[in-house]
Amino acid sequence: MSNLENFTALGVADYLIPALLEKGFREPTDIQSLAIPLLLSGEKDIIGQALTGTGKTAAFGLPILQVVERGTVPQALILAPTRELSIQISAELDSLQGSKNLRIATFYGGQAIPIQLGVLKKGVDIAVGTPGRIMDLHRRGALKLDGLQFAVLDEADEMLDMGFVDDIREILSLTNSDKRMLMFSATMPQEIMNIAKEFMRPDFEVARAAVNATNTELTEQIFHEVKREDKIDALARVIESMPDIYALVFCRTRADVDEVTEKLTALKYHVEALHGEISQAQRLRVIENFKKRKFPVLIATDVAARGIDVSDLNCVVNFSMPQNAETYIHRIGRTGRAGKHGLAITFVTPREQRKFKQIEESVGSRIEKRKLPSEAEIIEAKKNLIAEQIAKLTAEEGGCDAYLNFAEQLCACADHPAQVVSALLKLHFGDKLNKIPGFSKPDMTKLLLFAGRVNGLTLPMLLQTISEEAGVRGSALGKIIIKADKTFIEAQPKDADRILATFKDDPELRFKIDDGRDEKRKKSGASKAEKPQKSKPSRRERREMEKAEKSGNQRPEEKPAGKGRKPLREDFWNWLEESEENS
Repeated sequence: MSNLENFTALGVADYLIPALLEKGFREPTDIQSLAIPLLLSGEKDIIGQALTGTGKTAAFGLPILQVVERGTVPQALILAPTRELSIQISAELDSLQGSKNLRIATFYGGQAIPIQLGVLKKGVDIAVGTPGRIMDLHRRGALKLDGLQFAVLDEADEMLDMGFVDDIREILSLTNSDKRMLMFSATMPQEIMNIAKEFMRPDFEVARAAVNATNTELTEQIFHEVKREDKIDALARVIESMPDIYALVFCRTRADVDEVTEKLTALKYHVEALHGEISQAQRLRVIENFKKRKFPVLIATDVAARGIDVSDLNCVVNFSMPQNAETYIHRIGRTGRAGKHGLAITFVTPREQRKFKQIEESVGSRIEKRKLPSEAEIIEAKKNLIAEQIAKLTAEEGGCDAYLNFAEQLCACADHPAQVVSALLKLHFGDKLNKIPGFSKPDMTKLLLFAGRVNGLTLPMLLQTISEEAGVRGSALGKIIIKADKTFIEAQPKDADRILATFKDDPELRFKIDDGRDEKRKKSGASKAEKPQKSKPSRRERREMEKAEKSGNQRPEEKPAGKGRKPLREDFWNWLEESEENS
């Protein structure tokens, strides 16, 4: 049985097969094999537990496209958590329907209401949208929900996390009870089961796709142990080491996305940002340009990236540690798809080692630790690639003939052809074959904070305070060492000045530029303490000894050791007592 016949065996109509073939489908995924027959027969409602990259859209889209016919009211409703995902679902369904000519429309916040009202007035067969806008259109009387054949909740757990639970319940309560219902969710929280029991038919089925259906077998998974302050440098090395990189970089917060984008742009890398605070028009432009490969690296938050479906990404970078195994699988499922190999890279700080080990165990895949390539290794690889490309081009018959005359003219510009080639390399590559921008770390100012662990100081607390009070982000700081009663912080000179100025009058957080004197005094004291037999009593100690002898052999009260002063030695008191007894 051929691969396309496997789709036919699931019940997919023949007229949909050409579209599958054109889009590169070869064999049904696990979730498609489970969901398509049940949705076509209408026997049971389904909860599909499946992750990104498992072919979810086709799993519910093919049955909908096959069953739904043009009508006067929408016959299928698909809810999604974000505008991007809604747009992506609509585009995927449109590409799968072939010549059926169903009217598929997308409804989301950010687009003018009159435009969407006009689309509904013309007629819609399949409505895809975010819960908030779907509710708005229904309340206006423009979107009818009581004639549905299908209701689908895609990434239901994400919609719950975003606070759409009340909207979802209200929307489902407005739909007809005889519809076929499907919920897709990466995780299975209790709220998902509660919605299922309330709105699905009693004999609903939970269909779980195997974890390996995320195509992780085609994704090479590695991690780099990276200090927090070295992450930008590490990301630059990853980009430089992959000349054909086409990557999605995940950050935890909007601020992280903006900061990483800003720093990489300053280093002359062509990257763009995507998060919830970007305007709708800009979001659509960024996604469209990324799909057209007008820039190679997109920096995004998890939620914003859910609307991006690019089958040929060759790399995913977890710049920020995933919160759990499900998020990790969601992220790396973006690469290694459509039969192509991919690379998933995770940056792990020393403090995150334990958490990352738990993720690795939960995923069940071995994630290899590797060293980041050095600047010299990256430059050498670039030179080898150029040499290979030149050798290949010159080996082709007539490959360079069009430039031979000009080459001869250029050779006359210098005493030796190698000088001409060197000048051409300089013109084209600048200094990139000698030094990679951003790899050399800036000079740092070392600050000393007179507080430490005994004062209850923790790293998260310190980073948050400096960020909120001084406006210096944690990622802009260098090495931070928290000791018992003091803390050392590395910062770029301008940031150090800002921190000193901000906390100048703060009674609890006292900063100063560390000149190393405290450490020198400490080392000096430790050195002397290691050799007590060679130490001589200080002038004050000799005076105390004389007073003790004159006061009738009474030992003077021992004072606590002050800063930079070693305590009186026990052997000295033994010697003093012996001297008094012999006198």
